[in-house]
Amino acid sequence: MDKRPVNLNLMTIKLPITSIVSITHRVTGVVLLGGILVLLWMLDVSLESEKGFAFIGDLLGAVWAKIVLWMILAALAYHLVAGVRHLIMDMGFWETLQGGRTSAHVSIALSVILIILAGIWLW
Repeated sequence: MDKRPVNLNLMTIKLPITSIVSITHRVTGVVLLGGILVLLWMLDVSLESEKGFAFIGDLLGAVWAKIVLWMILAALAYHLVAGVRHLIMDMGFWETLQGGRTSAHVSIALSVILIILAGIWLW
């Protein structure tokens, strides 16, 4: 009989910060796919006619639409920063455990700054 410990409760597993940053990078990539579809729809409607352009203009005036747009920009900011982190790591930098942790913290901090700036710019 196998005596290895089995932990089936995923909520008890503490992931390191490097894993969280990497997983979140992948999640924001999926979110960006949906966001790009929304933005392409908005572009299509705005280019159809003057009414469509006015509709999108009115839509972007709504608070909930700005929140959705801010979420798309937030996903883009995080994905960009984490992607650059991964590219730098692919070049051979930050491959140590401490370097990975430091770069993860720096990428989170830069992302938060960019997300806040996007919110300020949007409103």
